[in-house]
Amino acid sequence: ASFTGSGPLVDVICTMATKTAISLVLVLATGASCSATGLFGHVRSELGRRGAAALAHIPVQRLRGGASDKLKAELIACRKDIWSLCEEKNCNPVLVRLGWHDAGTHDASIKEWPQCGGAIGSIRFKPEVEHGANAGLGDIVKMLEPLKKKYPLVSYADLFQMGGAVAIEHAGGPKIPMKYGRMDGPDAKACSPEGNLPDAEPSPKTGMYGGKGGTKPTEAKEPGDHLRKVFNRMGLEDKEIVALSGAHTLGRAWKDRSGLGAVITKFTDGEAVVRADGKKGCGKTGGSSWTKQWLKFDNSYFQTIPDDKADPELLKLSTDKVLFKDAGFKKFAEKYRDDEKAFFTDYAAAHKKLSECGAQFDPTEGITLD
Repeated sequence: ASFTGSGPLVDVICTMATKTAISLVLVLATGASCSATGLFGHVRSELGRRGAAALAHIPVQRLRGGASDKLKAELIACRKDIWSLCEEKNCNPVLVRLGWHDAGTHDASIKEWPQCGGAIGSIRFKPEVEHGANAGLGDIVKMLEPLKKKYPLVSYADLFQMGGAVAIEHAGGPKIPMKYGRMDGPDAKACSPEGNLPDAEPSPKTGMYGGKGGTKPTEAKEPGDHLRKVFNRMGLEDKEIVALSGAHTLGRAWKDRSGLGAVITKFTDGEAVVRADGKKGCGKTGGSSWTKQWLKFDNSYFQTIPDDKADPELLKLSTDKVLFKDAGFKKFAEKYRDDEKAFFTDYAAAHKKLSECGAQFDPTEGITLD
């Protein structure tokens, strides 16, 4: 075999076993055999080209030959199990939040992977999973571990993004045109610095939204400016910011995690029917929801936020209300209020884009399941 370049044909994973010994794993695109001389010549040139500092972040190439078919089969089976998990645990909102918060660290201006953050599965590691904005997400990561063990070919990055997409569809929302094959950030060094995710309200100390941390400062006096600093950094624009905000039709804010909302309301006490299918069940009781049926994905968020007569127990945060005040956001918010079909169409496109932020795929074109 001829070893040239470092493209999708071959990738080398190097682990320093001693100061002088390197353990190598090579996965070829074909079943062709190769000579040791050719192999080590390629490794030597690759190490020189990439530099020793980059070794920890050489992505693992998993799919070769029949292996891609096996992964696809695991992905299909895993998707069914996540659907069952939503059915049993009513965990749709936290699955969406997990996928978003993993992808939402992305900085499109950083070209190196996985330093760019995004949908790379790094939220499974400390310190990222313990960042303030990720309060409570460690529990859902643990809940998904049995699925990771059951489907070892499925990456954490795919598992987390699949969870969010399935949760939306299960709750009555659009089917997201997902693709899979994401590579995992290899270790905690792939974690993005704290500060890349959005704030819902300003800091009581500074009166500012966001801060100076993260890969880029997100600090702003106005909620709209803050949202743009966060989402523009990922490569997302006003329409996508508003469409994604509409996912707050699902879920609740928890006072013991974010300090926002009430401890419990009449919509979160377990008595109200909140599921899209009309079945009883809400998971853990408590928290404040944005909508009455907070396990149903629809456009009710956009109807509730501008309604001055909406039930006062429903949550309206500054970053919600700004969608109907900011000129750039308002036209989309009003459109989605009046046209659920348009909201579903734009939401599906925005969710897909977010789920691919920062991701590297193997194969490069990804894997579709439908």
